Amino acid sequence: MLLVRSYRSVMEITLGMSGEIPVFFLSGRLDAISSPLLEERLKPLLEDAVGSRHLILEGSSLSYVSSAGLRVFLMAQRQLAARGGGLAFAGLTPQVLDLLQLAGLQDIFVIKESVEEASAGLAS
Repeated sequence: MLLVRSYRSVMEITLGMSGEIPVFFLSGRLDAISSPLLEERLKPLLEDAVGSRHLILEGSSLSYVSSAGLRVFLMAQRQLAARGGGLAFAGLTPQVLDLLQLAGLQDIFVIKESVEEASAGLAS
């Protein structure tokens, strides 16, 4: 688990697995301060040619995402798609789901209610 605390940003990142798919449980604020740390945690999975082609971000405790956070999501999706995979979200809060829809990104990612549904959505 990685816990980031600063003056205005608190982010907790925990790694789990759903079968063979890595699941990052995100809690708190994903902003300009915490997004580089998420990117750093994702980098080994995204650069490893033999790693998983899929990734799930579970956001039921994610309260805020800035444009810097959206950039991390898009970067991860682009790298996974280049390997024939993709990024899925599970359990997003209404405010984060609204942000993805307002940004027109809902069709780029698999977005489901649970980790299990996200895992199944990536497999299809």
